[in-house]
Amino acid sequence: MPVFAALADPTRRRLLELLAAGERSAGSLADEFAISRPAVSRHLRVLREAGLVRARGEGQRRLYSVDLGPLDEVDAWLARWRSFWAQRLDALDTELRRTR
Repeated sequence: MPVFAALADPTRRRLLELLAAGERSAGSLADEFAISRPAVSRHLRVLREAGLVRARGEGQRRLYSVDLGPLDEVDAWLARWRSFWAQRLDALDTELRRTR
C-alpha cells in the first residue's frame, strides 16, 4: 500500500502531525525542518501521491491539508491486530501485578 510507504518516513509523519492542526503553506511547513525546502516539497509530493494530503493553490502559494480517507484504510488494517495486542498487554499487566 502506498499509504504505508508514505508513513514509513519520520519527516512525512511529522508533516502530517503539523497539518493535523490545520491547513498550512509549503513554506510554513518547511520552516519547521532543518532540511531544504525542495526536500520538504518532495516529501509533500509523496504524501499527495499517497492521497494523505491535498494541495490547493492560493495565488502563488500552495496550501496543504490532511485527507483522512487513506488513514481509514490504515485503521482498518490495524483493527485486525488491535485485539491481538490488547490480549498480550492484558496478560502482561496481569503478570506484572502478580509479581509485585
